[in-house]
Amino acid sequence: QVQLVESGGGVVQPGGSLRLSCTVSEEMFLKLISWYRQAPGKERDLVAQISTGGNTEYTDSVKGRFAISKDNAKNTVYLQMNSLKAEDTAVYYCYAGNIWGKGTLVTVSS
Repeated sequence: QVQLVESGGGVVQPGGSLRLSCTVSEEMFLKLISWYRQAPGKERDLVAQISTGGNTEYTDSVKGRFAISKDNAKNTVYLQMNSLKAEDTAVYYCYAGNIWGKGTLVTVSS
């Protein structure tokens, strides 16, 4: 059964950190897995992605602050977000194999 579940969102102060998790079914884990985000009133944009071989890509605005990784034993992809800014506030979505997760809200506010 195809499955893709995100977790880890929340409220954090500017400069803080959060780690998002995306747990997928085994068949999905063999695909390119991406994190997108959508801020209020804006389009959904790619944040980071990781290939089956572990190659990573990031949008310019998060380079040096965010890190995407995968745990093969847990079929889980993580997005470690450090030095968070107010402009990182958005609903974050995991995407793989043409399947979207339901999203998890990240709010960066003092």
